Amino acid sequence: MKRIITILAVLVWSIGAFAQTAQEIVSRMEATMQTPEQYEKNGLAMTMEMKMPIVGTISSRALTKGDYMRVDVFKAGKTAAISWRDGKTDWTYDLEKNTIEITDITPATKDASKTDADIAMFEGVTKGYDVSIKKETADAWYIRCKKNKDNTEKDDPKTMELVVEKGTYKPLSLSAKVSIVSVTIRDLSYGVSDEQIIFHPENYPNATVIDKRQ
Repeated sequence: MKRIITILAVLVWSIGAFAQTAQEIVSRMEATMQTPEQYEKNGLAMTMEMKMPIVGTISSRALTKGDYMRVDVFKAGKTAAISWRDGKTDWTYDLEKNTIEITDITPATKDASKTDADIAMFEGVTKGYDVSIKKETADAWYIRCKKNKDNTEKDDPKTMELVVEKGTYKPLSLSAKVSIVSVTIRDLSYGVSDEQIIFHPENYPNATVIDKRQ
């Protein structure tokens, strides 16, 4: 019996020694992710899903690579619009109207696209939050992020849920509620080809072009 108790004590100690805190998991997640320079070169893709009362669910798939970006917007499971940008010009294709609107990219819209990329990279995502492991499965950690008293950003959600894959420490999803809108960022992946992200007008020969460039 004494030997059994000793073995159990060693096992308990071993489990405790290898257990990771939520902050350690988040730190390893951030350490194993690509740097901004790498994802600007290789490209980054993510899906954002928004659930709103009355309106329902709207989702988008964004691909970024350097100054280039493509965003596919889906409503009711179908593609509603596609937009492309190359750092200077923005093209938006409305599938229902079969129109392509061309506009100049302003500093404001350029900054917005950079913000989206930063969010997708989950850089400093838990800054201003206390983190704890909500649950753990064989494949992932589910981390609860609660806004702490030092966080004075009014727009930051009170709580978020971050899911991190075991083994790779890759972020699988980030969910939060902002006002009445529930937002989830998921399906993060690296590697975007030029063919995927560059606008090709010859692919839309029958669309009506509305050129609003100055």
